[in-house]
Amino acid sequence: MTAERPVEVELKYRVRDVAAGERFLAADTLGPFKATSGARTAQHEDRYLDTSDGALARAGFAARLRQTNGSTVVTVKATRPPDGALARREELEGPADRSADPGDWPPSAARSLILELCGDLPLVELVTVRQLRRKRRLKAADATAELSLDEVDVVARGRVIDRFVELEVELTSGSETSLDELAVALSGDRGLTPALGSKLDAALAASSADDGAQAAPEPDPVSVAAAGRTRQPRARPRKPSAPEAEATGSPTARSAEPREEPPPETLAEPPVEPPPGEDDVTTARVELLVVGKTPGVVADDIVAEAGRKVLRFHLARMIAREPGTRSGDNLEDLHSMRVATRRMRAAWRVFGDGFRAGRTRRHRNRLRTVAGRLGAVRDLDVLIEAGEQYLAIQSRIEQRSLQPLFTAWRSQRYDARALLLRELDSDGYARWVDEFRDFVRTDGLGAAGVLPTAPHRIRDTAASRIWAAYEVVRAYEPTLRWADVPTLHELRIAAKWLRYTMEFVRECLGPDAAPLIAKVTALQDHLGLMHDADVAASMSRAFLVEHAGRLSETETAAIGRYLVDREREVTRLRRTVGPAWRGVAGVSFRRGLGRAVAAL
Repeated sequence: MTAERPVEVELKYRVRDVAAGERFLAADTLGPFKATSGARTAQHEDRYLDTSDGALARAGFAARLRQTNGSTVVTVKATRPPDGALARREELEGPADRSADPGDWPPSAARSLILELCGDLPLVELVTVRQLRRKRRLKAADATAELSLDEVDVVARGRVIDRFVELEVELTSGSETSLDELAVALSGDRGLTPALGSKLDAALAASSADDGAQAAPEPDPVSVAAAGRTRQPRARPRKPSAPEAEATGSPTARSAEPREEPPPETLAEPPVEPPPGEDDVTTARVELLVVGKTPGVVADDIVAEAGRKVLRFHLARMIAREPGTRSGDNLEDLHSMRVATRRMRAAWRVFGDGFRAGRTRRHRNRLRTVAGRLGAVRDLDVLIEAGEQYLAIQSRIEQRSLQPLFTAWRSQRYDARALLLRELDSDGYARWVDEFRDFVRTDGLGAAGVLPTAPHRIRDTAASRIWAAYEVVRAYEPTLRWADVPTLHELRIAAKWLRYTMEFVRECLGPDAAPLIAKVTALQDHLGLMHDADVAASMSRAFLVEHAGRLSETETAAIGRYLVDREREVTRLRRTVGPAWRGVAGVSFRRGLGRAVAAL
């Protein structure tokens, strides 16, 4: 019976680094093979399973569940050792369900073998392997094959414990002769080493080594911000993916909260609050970027140096939240890191004319890239969180019917997080943080020249900047009653810039500033919730269109009901924007704003 099982035949190599592997991926000819397609990219998450007493391993097999494109596949492979680079193993596949026992999976040869070897014993997770796979199709005279370059993360107990790169060439049809010729051609390349075992073997070895290692203490976030950025090791703790959390029933997002971030004083406290008994002004251990709970802008600051204070304050916030963003243990770390980058970008807009554009362009460009990577993950967190709140009040049947939609969103979130971690691990990011830290700590660096008689201090310029930002918000008044969702989203952005412009100099404004900022924030939050609901409706509609032929009637109906629910929420928030708008557009707000800027 074993002889009748399908056999996987492939060459497996450990690659020295990604750059060496990309050389093979880009090659049009490899030995007797020629590439017949461009490279395609896919994300895979493989959970390797066995019984607690190792029934599959004793029988010479390994089982994995692969999550990709909204579906789950179980693969059972023989654990036969490779012959040099050539691996030849029996392989069975079939559909599976990560949240169900094997006995409840759809029938397949793989399921039958697992039940035969394991009986009723439950399967437990040994290790998780996540990989970014790029692959091309190859063709020789008598065979076809698929070349894959895999960037592999080994995850155990919710954190990454090892990373490596593998190159595989799997024979898909034809004679093994061409594969043998390719093995000879690759044997002398110094960038490749024959893989001594499977990815599971490497993962289990890493897990065993990790079990024996003593845990190193986590760096104190304040120390990271104070002593200068220390490059984070690549193998960092990471939160289990959303599909893993789904299988175990654990939450994948934080509890409900306002869409917008709290005011700057609250944001500053975690990384810079002094120990009990010390002054509010923090004494740096080494060279702390932030010296208090606020940026400390005063009316006599020139524009460039006020901007430098704001940038320094939020750069320290960003650095302090980076370890938590990498680990993924708390979504608030990523949220706060994104807020810090957003505020720094706003600071460039408010204070940017105080600097020479050519001397600061590289900082602004890199900041935009980092903020974009963080935003891509955060936006999906918000989307998934709102969806989970909806799921919590639905029947179990409705929850299961909605899983294709939310699984797809979680897969997108995983892809976005992989790109974010790649950015944070890059040498360019490390250099930028070091250079930017020097920039925000060096008075006068990159500042534009000013004439003594030209407006160049905060007391000279802040009032006009605030009023100009307010004028942009007020301009929406004639069209607000008939405004569509995109127009209201533009109003939200205008309100955000007004809020930031006031917050950056709030210590220079009168006591009226705090309630004014709260009113702008209320409008921004209301419009933000409407935007989130609109995005959820749009993405649900796109999912239904793209997957129309692959969804059951029950799934289509459930996703359609969620789409309608989100559209109703958009309508409700659009209809009730009046009170929040009047709080900003009314006479009392304008009078309060006048009193606030009069304090400059």
